[in-house]
Amino acid sequence: MNWTPAERLHGIQESVIREMTRLALKHNAINLSQGLPDFPPPPEVLQAAQAALVEGYNQYSITWGLPETRSAIAQKIHRFYGVDVDPEYHVTVTCGVSEAIMAAVFSVVNPGDEVILFEPAHENFVPAIRFAGGKPIFIPLLPPAFEVDVDALRKAFGPRTRAVLVNTPHNPTGKVFSAEELRMIGELAETWDAVIITDEIYEHIIYDGRQHVSPLTLTGLEQRVISLGGLSKTYAMTGWRLGYAISLNPTLSTALRTVHDYLTICAPTPLQKAAVVALNLPTSYYEDLVKGYTQRRAVMMRSLHNAGFIAHPPQGSYYVLADFRALGWRGDAMSFARWLTTAVGVAVVPGSAFYYTPGLGETTVRFAFPKRVETLEEAGQRLQRAVDLLKNRG
Repeated sequence: MNWTPAERLHGIQESVIREMTRLALKHNAINLSQGLPDFPPPPEVLQAAQAALVEGYNQYSITWGLPETRSAIAQKIHRFYGVDVDPEYHVTVTCGVSEAIMAAVFSVVNPGDEVILFEPAHENFVPAIRFAGGKPIFIPLLPPAFEVDVDALRKAFGPRTRAVLVNTPHNPTGKVFSAEELRMIGELAETWDAVIITDEIYEHIIYDGRQHVSPLTLTGLEQRVISLGGLSKTYAMTGWRLGYAISLNPTLSTALRTVHDYLTICAPTPLQKAAVVALNLPTSYYEDLVKGYTQRRAVMMRSLHNAGFIAHPPQGSYYVLADFRALGWRGDAMSFARWLTTAVGVAVVPGSAFYYTPGLGETTVRFAFPKRVETLEEAGQRLQRAVDLLKNRG
């Protein structure tokens, strides 16, 4: 059989993040590669899921989500951001934010269109753009604080710009985009009539008194924003695959719903029903969430610094991008990540997996810390072992 894969797959490989998880399982490593919590969702949410199965929520839902789930999402958006969202027309429940990204990009991008995104970027973004026939345009986030390269951003916009993709809080750097940065992005999008697609999955995992700013709240931008969120990270239920997309623009919302309809039909019905309980948890839940992740971040940063990594505390999310050059490794990020997983028992993701500009990210790895404190402390002890092994190697 003389057969080759579709051209749209050229230059795209399977997820490196999931590859590192498989390697972690094979070698019994602590998995700090994929953002997998090792603690359960809230018990009342688990109970609601069990009840939903028994009560008969086992068939297709309305394509864009159970009415009560969409209403709960709309109420949560108003509760935290003061934005009025019509659940009947503005909210689409998706199979995770990953599907929401695909649906959003497919609904607005034509072949040859340009989509601006910030580098490093989550590995899901570029395939979505390329599958739609678009061209990704990369804007660097400048270390050590991962600031926006304003000049590069302004030059990137042009007549072929169809959308700009923003992830805040940001994976893998932990950067939280400020209101000023988002307004600047919005002004450029308005000038060039581009859509703003925002991945806000880590909206509630944010540190040091910072506030998450959703572009939905910025006056004048409401009609050109597709805001994406989900339950995976906030409620420790990554396997439930529940996300959502919100657009106050009826044309954008209808287009996204059409794509979603043919991608997945609907998100899992019983889990949508249970999601209503999660979305209605009290304010104290979110306060405790931040306290818990602040503690985990402190343990993670201490372990990294003690082992000789160079890293800055994330402003949000539960990832740290750490430079390993001071450890004396003579190789690239992938070889270091594999060695750390197989020889030391701590799985990470090579920083190069988040870059598309050749040569970038080759001295960094990403650590994920949605783990129990004792898990992170054990990982820290293993990282000390890595230091000893590298010293003995000379």
